[in-house]
Amino acid sequence: MPRVIDYYFTISSPWTYLGHDLFHAIAAKHGAVINYKPVPLGDVFDATGSLPLPKRPPARQRYRFVELQRWREKRGLPLNLKPQHFPLDPTLINTALVALIVAGRDPAVLAGAALAGVWAQEKNLNDEAIIRTLISKAGFNADEVIAAARSEAVSRIFAQNGEDAITADIFGAPAYVLDGEFFWGQDRLELLDDALASGRAPYRPL
Repeated sequence: MPRVIDYYFTISSPWTYLGHDLFHAIAAKHGAVINYKPVPLGDVFDATGSLPLPKRPPARQRYRFVELQRWREKRGLPLNLKPQHFPLDPTLINTALVALIVAGRDPAVLAGAALAGVWAQEKNLNDEAIIRTLISKAGFNADEVIAAARSEAVSRIFAQNGEDAITADIFGAPAYVLDGEFFWGQDRLELLDDALASGRAPYRPL
């Protein structure tokens, strides 16, 4: 039976963007199944004491830019350090992804396009028209996906993803959970790869 990795993420995270392709390659290499869980990251921050970017100390905000440059080079990906349309409200694109998941469709292509749109292509994902175009180019009916994204059922699932993240002790995105073991950040992907390769028992907090 394939192993399952819970993938907690948000389109507004550059770290999700930097790790998205590598994570999918690792999962494919090991035949793992990805359980996609877009999250309302603000709710997770509020519940866990994490600070949104504008409220972090200046030293941490400066260091973030250094790390983004390092990992941009390491992953070999284009990345705008200060995208024109960031910060953004990722709710509609995140719930569009939830709508695809609920419908049994694979959200990977749309998620990847949305992440690259924000972080490499200067697309304005605050604009519903841009989101509709991305949905259509990913091969889905934009009217149907947007309508579902705004439904109460999808909103409940999106909120539940946030609650699930909090229950799993997750405090940021991206996060990958394998057999209950939580790997935070795309810089832990090599450790996730090792855990899948070894088949070791999950580590637990002491």
